[in-house]
Amino acid sequence: MIKPRHIAGQAVAYTAFAVMIAYFASNPVYRHHDPANALLKLSLTHAGQKMGECKERSADELAKLPPNMRAKQSCGRERNAVLLEMDIDGVKVFSQSAKPAGLSGDGRSRFYDSREIKAGRHVIQARMRDGNDPKVFDQVAEVTVELAPRQVFVVDFDEENGKFEFK
Repeated sequence: MIKPRHIAGQAVAYTAFAVMIAYFASNPVYRHHDPANALLKLSLTHAGQKMGECKERSADELAKLPPNMRAKQSCGRERNAVLLEMDIDGVKVFSQSAKPAGLSGDGRSRFYDSREIKAGRHVIQARMRDGNDPKVFDQVAEVTVELAPRQVFVVDFDEENGKFEFK
């Protein structure tokens, strides 16, 4: 037989648990970012240039290969690592090198960075090295932007046009 004091105890316990859940669902207040600042996001994937040069196969080399593999050129699949750097107002805030994905190193390199910056006018420069020359940045872009509080500004790379996008 169920005793009334057991039912009352369960009701008190369930009520206390429900009140605790309701409190922590709304308190303490969590703010993702300071509302006076803007948010700068760098998010891109890019496939570096292929490593090395393609080589022409001789007639003897082609004859040794099975008929379905007789391509005149032999090109490796491996791609270069991509180096990405970003400056805000002349100060380097991001510098990362990413190896290409995939078992054969023939995939895309991925980058992501998110940071708060003060609202106002900023000069943002992005540089990317994806080629075989370690001293040259293959892509360089700069933009002057006026950021509003709580604005989200994104830096991306357009593969089709081969240039940085600032939106």
